[in-house]
Amino acid sequence: MRLDKYLCEAGLGTRSQVKKLLKSGVVTVNGQTVLRPEEKLKETDRVAVSGRELSVARLEYWMLYKPAGCVSATEDARFQTVTELLPAEARRDLFPVGRLDRDTEGLLLLTNDGKLAHFLLSPKRHVDKVYYARVRGRVTKEHVKLFAEGLDIGDEKKTLPAVLEILQEEETARVLWERREEKDTGSAGEPEETGESQVRITIREGRFHQIKRMFEAVGCEVAYLRRLSMGSLTLDEGLTPGGCRRLTEQEVEALKEETGC
Repeated sequence: MRLDKYLCEAGLGTRSQVKKLLKSGVVTVNGQTVLRPEEKLKETDRVAVSGRELSVARLEYWMLYKPAGCVSATEDARFQTVTELLPAEARRDLFPVGRLDRDTEGLLLLTNDGKLAHFLLSPKRHVDKVYYARVRGRVTKEHVKLFAEGLDIGDEKKTLPAVLEILQEEETARVLWERREEKDTGSAGEPEETGESQVRITIREGRFHQIKRMFEAVGCEVAYLRRLSMGSLTLDEGLTPGGCRRLTEQEVEALKEETGC
């Protein structure tokens, strides 16, 4: 790889900015000052800028606890993006693997490994994605059966079979219909009870608003949604919304092994 391209990918600026950096004489390769942008690098070369050695790793993998309110994109004119939550030392060519809705929280993988991203998102690989949700309405065993059979959510095909687990049911509110003065009867409506269910859902695809649409198809509404895992990668319990960390070598190898990447 050319030295100027390497410096650009390391996040040190545009090609023209990198050329100015090289002319200033602060870039060294294996301890020797290099001024030529076309200098070719080997994998074993050690590149430093002003004495600070750059990472030789071209591929990076970051786990982010995506908070609600930001978008799964590298740039957006209206909302904060997930890449803006990464620390300064992270590479500038990282991108989110898949998308979480703006109001959805949880695990998001960011990387510049296009091959792994493709394998993780490919419908043929059937990588499990596990979510926790709070759902308005009582989720029953009948719903569990319907999720397992696949649901019509308005697309050309039904969803693939999904695993729905009921974690807890709570009566969170007793909603009384608003009394209305009706000139003809003067009567009021009857009380209506609503509840909230806590569930875990495992899907193997990633359609637009899929989980929300699946619950809408069975007469429920998602009030809160958080992704817990994607394949072997599980959200670090030590992270808080907006927090991130690099993946360990073991986590990266596990993802590659399960996808055949």
